[in-house]
Amino acid sequence: MATTPGFTIKTAPFTEKDWITISQIYKEGITTGMATFETQIPTWNDWNALHIKTCRIKAISNNILIGWAALSPVSKREVYKGVAEISIYISTNYRKLGVGKILLTQLINESEKAGFWTLQAGIFSHNKASIALHKSLGFREIGYREKIAKLNNIWYDNTILERRSKIIV
Repeated sequence: MATTPGFTIKTAPFTEKDWITISQIYKEGITTGMATFETQIPTWNDWNALHIKTCRIKAISNNILIGWAALSPVSKREVYKGVAEISIYISTNYRKLGVGKILLTQLINESEKAGFWTLQAGIFSHNKASIALHKSLGFREIGYREKIAKLNNIWYDNTILERRSKIIV
């Protein structure tokens, strides 16, 4: 739990019962054009099938779900079982309040408890706030993918970051 004057944030695991709110926050991220190449909200079953069953965290303030973070596998190969990609989304009205840092910190802690040794993130290169957040928590920039995909007929670059656990060696 983190507290700033008049603003307390708690984290907890999320489940299918949270999907309506989680998916609305995801939709807000889609709308920004800075968070994902996705253009449609998946069904719970589709989303659930693509994400790791542990390390699904929601941020709550005043009983309102205001953000979430989760992991997805980077490969089905056994040698990569400890490597995951991050998804993190904050509700529009709660951005720039430290929610992302709380969620990402908790996600790092939970991922290490679950045995993940590397977390990676592919972030739109113009999303400077997200890149700065990740770097502030030990991620390092390892490169970028130039014009990796089009969104609304515009090419975008992705900055690639990773964080290697200092606990799991």
